[in-house]
Amino acid sequence: MRKPTHPGEILREDVLPTIKLPKIRIAEALGISRQHLDRVLNEDAPVTPEMAMRLGKFIGNGPNVWANMQVRHDLWALANDKQKAREIDDIPVYGAM
Repeated sequence: MRKPTHPGEILREDVLPTIKLPKIRIAEALGISRQHLDRVLNEDAPVTPEMAMRLGKFIGNGPNVWANMQVRHDLWALANDKQKAREIDDIPVYGAM
């Protein structure tokens, strides 16, 4: 299974170019700093639930798209981190809910 796309890449490559606003204006509209927006776009920062709410409102597609994209990306990264996978494998199973 290939690594899921970070939401910052989707924003950087597909979404923001269609908006045709300078990044500083987009950051202002989102209520965040230009630096924070750059960290997300460069895939150095995750799309937090709060950021998902902001993006979903600004873009008009709701927060779930952005939050789910980030969760898929993070879960894949965790599952493919050998050390973390070993740690998780060592957790006992005590029963289903």
